[in-house]
Amino acid sequence: MLQKRIIRRLIQSAIEEDVGSGDITTSAVLTGNETGRAQAIARGDMVAAGMDVFKEVFVSYDGDIRFRDNVEDGALVKSGDILTEISGKLGSILTAERVALNFLQRLCGIATLTRRYVDEVGGTGAKILDTRKTTPCLRMLEKYAVAIGGGVNHRFGLYDGILIKDNHIDAAGGISAAVDRISRGAPHALKVEVEVKNLREVEEALSAGVDIIMLDNMGSGEMKEAVSLISGRTLIEASGNVTLSSVREIAETGVDLISVGALTHSPPASDISLRVA
Repeated sequence: MLQKRIIRRLIQSAIEEDVGSGDITTSAVLTGNETGRAQAIARGDMVAAGMDVFKEVFVSYDGDIRFRDNVEDGALVKSGDILTEISGKLGSILTAERVALNFLQRLCGIATLTRRYVDEVGGTGAKILDTRKTTPCLRMLEKYAVAIGGGVNHRFGLYDGILIKDNHIDAAGGISAAVDRISRGAPHALKVEVEVKNLREVEEALSAGVDIIMLDNMGSGEMKEAVSLISGRTLIEASGNVTLSSVREIAETGVDLISVGALTHSPPASDISLRVA
């Protein structure tokens, strides 16, 4: 669920960044009394995500703006479809347009890319996960878009999940030492995940009794060996340089989870335009 208080704060900051002391162009072109409507139109196929955020931008700028929706988040949208119709003061619509579109295009892009990954692994049983590779301050929105696209959210931040990565392992002096320290110093209710890079480390992680093993940057052949070695004793996550062309092969190794940083660090923005009708 999106927390409205946080979203409104983000939107206000974005409006202040873009509008500043005022929209010089719109103020010069319009008298301020013009009213009308505009349409948000998809210029490509996509998964809708962030419709409420899009609308909240306009309402935050002008509480009298009204909408007539055609789609909800999660809907499959075709090129040329009208997402929503906006009515009210044209000056307000034009001033808030870019901020609203920036949010919507970003979130639709994430949801659309996520859906492509989810479809690519269909029938394998593997789940597509996001990562913490998100835009600073936009993590809540971006992870929401991943979920709308059919993906699964990994830990939200450093505070709600235990993931022992290679640097932790090196700093602690090995997997066993790191897991031992976790067992003595971290909340016992949280599952422990450890990142491994070879079969020797898989065996060490199994001996340490972790809950999830992350296979980091392994080839598909080595992944299959790791899956066989683990033999259902823990959940298995694959990570590292996952692409649309490789994700199916990774899923077919038998891993349970596949984390994809690209979902949030480099999704193409969906093409959406706003046209005064």
